[in-house]
Amino acid sequence: MSATTKQVTFGSGTREVALKKASKWYPAEDDAVPKKVRKTIRPATLRPSLQPGAVLIILAGRFRGKRVVYLKPLTNGVLLVTGPFKVNGVPLRRVNSRYVIATSTTVDLTGVDVEKFDDKYFAREKEAKKTKEEKLFKGDKVTKKETPEARKADQKEVDACLLKNIKKVPQLSGYIASSFSLSKGDRPHLMKF
Repeated sequence: MSATTKQVTFGSGTREVALKKASKWYPAEDDAVPKKVRKTIRPATLRPSLQPGAVLIILAGRFRGKRVVYLKPLTNGVLLVTGPFKVNGVPLRRVNSRYVIATSTTVDLTGVDVEKFDDKYFAREKEAKKTKEEKLFKGDKVTKKETPEARKADQKEVDACLLKNIKKVPQLSGYIASSFSLSKGDRPHLMKF
């Protein structure tokens, strides 16, 4: 007698009966079992060439080809960079570390306070949901969002400190203002940045 059956007597004989009866109902299709994920979430490790103060070249997005100053790392391999805005028009923004090339040029970051900048600072404000009637009659008119005054003040504060340090080095502001591009015959894998 095993653990799944038991002995039952019926009249003159005994019989083995299962402890748990088999289900009378079976699903037509097998239930989907979620796949086991064997990956663990690890903190992103940045390349050794990405040090705060390094001049980076942005490879993708609106500001591709621009040279920017790397200020500090944020979460998940995202970097905080700025142009400075006065030099090349790149504001304080987050950039994925995969889309930058680090150059050998560095900028002194003394006096630059970047403690208040984190992912919450760059979070977008949620808009109120429109009803179906509002969507239907007003349409999807795209309105240009104005940059908040607090953001502009923060940008000016960071730029003022950075520009002092940039002006101490000859030709550095011109280097940061120039954009990077490749022309025919250029071999980026052989270039020394």
